[in-house]
Amino acid sequence: MINRLVILGATGDLNGRYLLPALTALRAAGHLADHFELRCADRQDQTAEDFRRWASDQLDLHAAREQREAGDAIAERAEYRQADATDPADLAALLAGDGPAAVYLALPPGIFPGTVAALRDAGLPPGSRIVLEKPFGEDLDGAVALNRLLAQVVPEQAVFRVDHFLAMTTVQNVLGSRLANRVLEPLWNSAHIAEVEIIWEESLALEGRAGYYDGAGALKDMVQNHLLQVLCLVAMEPPLSLGERDLRDRKIDVLRSVRPLTDDDVVRRTCRARYGAGRIADRDVPAYAEEDGVDPGRGTETFAEVVLELDSWRWSGTTFRLRTGKALGRDRKEVAVRFRPVPHLPAGFGTEAEPNVLRFGLEPEGMTLALTGIGAGSHVLAPVTLTARPAPSDLPAYGRLLLDVLHGNAALSIRGDEAEESWRVLEPVMSAWSRDLVPLVGYPAGSDGPAVVRGS
Repeated sequence: MINRLVILGATGDLNGRYLLPALTALRAAGHLADHFELRCADRQDQTAEDFRRWASDQLDLHAAREQREAGDAIAERAEYRQADATDPADLAALLAGDGPAAVYLALPPGIFPGTVAALRDAGLPPGSRIVLEKPFGEDLDGAVALNRLLAQVVPEQAVFRVDHFLAMTTVQNVLGSRLANRVLEPLWNSAHIAEVEIIWEESLALEGRAGYYDGAGALKDMVQNHLLQVLCLVAMEPPLSLGERDLRDRKIDVLRSVRPLTDDDVVRRTCRARYGAGRIADRDVPAYAEEDGVDPGRGTETFAEVVLELDSWRWSGTTFRLRTGKALGRDRKEVAVRFRPVPHLPAGFGTEAEPNVLRFGLEPEGMTLALTGIGAGSHVLAPVTLTARPAPSDLPAYGRLLLDVLHGNAALSIRGDEAEESWRVLEPVMSAWSRDLVPLVGYPAGSDGPAVVRGS
């Protein structure tokens, strides 16, 4: 296990909101050794004490209250240094010491190539690992180039392209539910499933993230990574094991089976939109184009929907709908597996049977199965819903990811060829959108968003 973590971009939202609380949870659970080192670096000129006060404030906001003692220990242990993440000399000084280090790039994706090149020139201690957040590259060519650069620094097994969705309890339950239950796996195919929806819709608006979001948009921010990763777990063939090779081999099989989209397909099967002024609950929300830091001329979308099909024996005839949006009237974050209707319903039932739907709630976590049963009257069909809640997780998603990084378990990390295939799937969409083949439509903040696409 590596006992040295270096966080670049340490004064950013990712570290304050997720990484420091995750380290607190790991310490509270006894996963970090007493000699664990935490080195934090950023361009800001501040003292170590200034940084510790900031870290303590972030933990007050985002860490569990019952872990306050562990949080104090993490904040006190954090060592801060001013450093340029693209300067080999600064990184060499930051990495000085005994033993390997895990270097976490909590940085804007555009800085990744310069930082990886600087790490190469600085010289990483043997056995070190590099951790990168999504999106991995800006497009397919960028992902290929970044993979080549990483290969000059560390072996593929030491590269962790993390996606915290893969560590969410309910996302893991997608695999457990279908692979460990005989009642589901025989039905997990196109003969029984008509459509799978993978949805991340949120009432949250831009919330000061224009610096990153306006250069990415909903397609790159959510669909290209998070939602495609969930698609892989839903659609993959049963792996021989949950080890990193077997699991990731089956995931890339799914991505390679996605039917390539033509321009006509993109026009019929995708939607892009951005929110206008509106009201969400008790607050007024300005139009996205009027948010601070937004360049209206970029045409950045805040809503994206893509309908895909897989060219495989198991899934031919099933559609996969990936949708995400901001500033909507309600939060809806789930995987909805929609089964086909029964082939025949005996005469005498007073109503038609609704198709069954199995829902995996991503946030909040949970599972529901919508069935049809007998209602109050004889032979009158009525909906019946079965609900389950998973046991509370012992660690937050980022806690599990960091623990995997420190232990060298890459099963939930994205392999290099997998990152490239994810871009291949969406490159036709990006190309068609850049040529305005699909218009950028609007929707009021607080609404249900634009109409869904037909998908055929």
